[in-house]
Amino acid sequence: MKRVLLLSTATGYQTRSFGEAARALGVELVFGLDRCRGLEDPWGDQSLVVRYYDDDASVEAIVSAAAEGPIAGVVALGDRPTVLAARAAESLGLRFHPPEAARISRNKLESRRRLSAAGLPVPSFRSVEATADPAAVAADVRFPCVVKPLVLSGSRGVMRANDPDEFARAFVRLRHILAAPDVRTLKDPAHGQILIEDYIPGAEFALEGVMDGGDLQTLAIFEKPDPLTGPFFEETIYVTPPRIPAEACQRIAGGVAAAAAALGLRHGPIHAECRVNAGGVFVLEVAARPIGGLCARALRFSRDGGAAIAFEELLLRCAVGERVAGWAREACASGVMMIPIPRAGVFRSVDGVDEARAVEGVGEVLVTAVPDQHLVLLPEGASYLGFIFARAGSSDEVIVALRAAHAALRFRIDRELPIAGGYFCFGGV
Repeated sequence: MKRVLLLSTATGYQTRSFGEAARALGVELVFGLDRCRGLEDPWGDQSLVVRYYDDDASVEAIVSAAAEGPIAGVVALGDRPTVLAARAAESLGLRFHPPEAARISRNKLESRRRLSAAGLPVPSFRSVEATADPAAVAADVRFPCVVKPLVLSGSRGVMRANDPDEFARAFVRLRHILAAPDVRTLKDPAHGQILIEDYIPGAEFALEGVMDGGDLQTLAIFEKPDPLTGPFFEETIYVTPPRIPAEACQRIAGGVAAAAAALGLRHGPIHAECRVNAGGVFVLEVAARPIGGLCARALRFSRDGGAAIAFEELLLRCAVGERVAGWAREACASGVMMIPIPRAGVFRSVDGVDEARAVEGVGEVLVTAVPDQHLVLLPEGASYLGFIFARAGSSDEVIVALRAAHAALRFRIDRELPIAGGYFCFGGV
């Protein structure tokens, strides 16, 4: 049985999806998690304890584990594990993205510099210290602009500003986000800087693909039908295939391939985000990892007319050295809605789930928020209420089904009232 190292920040739905895929494929997973060292295997998965701010010690632990049984491949879930995954693969002699490419792709500023040096379309950009005076910085900013952290994901901390006053408020707000305890514990020096770049108008798309020796195989292109114009950039619906001409899809794939080459990405899954307008394809990022969260469930693949497999199984096949060129996404349209948080507060319950599941085309409704969970809106927040999945004959039908299912859900969220020393939860909202 081949062993695959799965590096993640925590256990959850996505790691369980990989567990199911591994059992279907006959692969053993070796988990590498940044869990507390003081807890002895709390989830019973015999996971390795790694630290994404201490690559040297973590690589040493992984190499020691490989001595007990060979590791055939590496998969990184989320942005933080990508650099460690690349270093581990290099130490084990496995094909993966080079460590330097993984490091650059994870940092928005370094990525912008590489793409610009390669002559690819990028917005005008600069970085400043998070401690800078926003009024002084605004004097040299062209509006509208976007301020963003260098390495946080999920649109956390990303804000649009249309004038100097909005810029000052957004800058200070991002400074507070970067100083939050959960961010400081990541021990990433990149959190001391803020990226400022021109706002790019246009439609937004995501590309899911696999690099094989530096060549891109496009697996799916997602359209994001809800406009992402700011002031915050909360993603909701992903649908594939996109409702654009084939030539436009080819331009997106070509732009992402050029960006991946400029970053030095070589082998393994990539997830790219881009905006398209009359000026071309502006690649916002190319991450050295697959799509995050549960969104991968929107993708299924088959080969030679055989049964469809989950995206996680395809990624494991790639990790152990199988060529994925013969696999293609299923013929029907599919999509996912990341259920947005309508307001901050304390999640209590949800009604209408059965009604949402009964909508034609909807395959699954997963509410991942748990009772008594504190819900935080963007730009400070970094989570969703859950996911809705749909499949249909066309992308238009998928979008209609996702919106109808979402409309059927009724969330009870109690608002919090600030009091001295904490918050008081006020029910009935």
